[in-house]
Amino acid sequence: MLATFQPADNYDLYRILYFVHIFSAIAAFGPLFLYPRLQRLGDNEGIARLHVRFVMPALVVLWVVGMGMAGVAKFSIGSMHWLSITIVLWLIALLVSWFLIRPALNDPSEAARKKMSAGVGITHLILVLALWLMIFKPFVDGTWVFND
Repeated sequence: MLATFQPADNYDLYRILYFVHIFSAIAAFGPLFLYPRLQRLGDNEGIARLHVRFVMPALVVLWVVGMGMAGVAKFSIGSMHWLSITIVLWLIALLVSWFLIRPALNDPSEAARKKMSAGVGITHLILVLALWLMIFKPFVDGTWVFND
């Protein structure tokens, strides 16, 4: 079933985009695992620079390349609910990153630490849900992929 999601024409372009998509997901979500520890060590300025210069651009590249993959594969985003839900989750992750995590990075207060922890937790949950949707691709044509 997974073979139906790989375009026959432009397969090399699709694979390159897929590689960049995976790499940008790692770049966007990976550093978030370190934020709470680095914040406890007092490196708020370094975390803020990392977030604005690396994580946020990686989130944008993740979306751009994902849309490129959908275009190359000729996906119908409206009818592929797993893809539509993943796009909404990406948007939520971007908003949480910008409005909850980013402002808390320069503030050493306990309230800011709690906001950042909540934002990182939400983002990790989104990562898990998006990975599940991208791997198992449920709701294809209204059914589960593995019900064949």
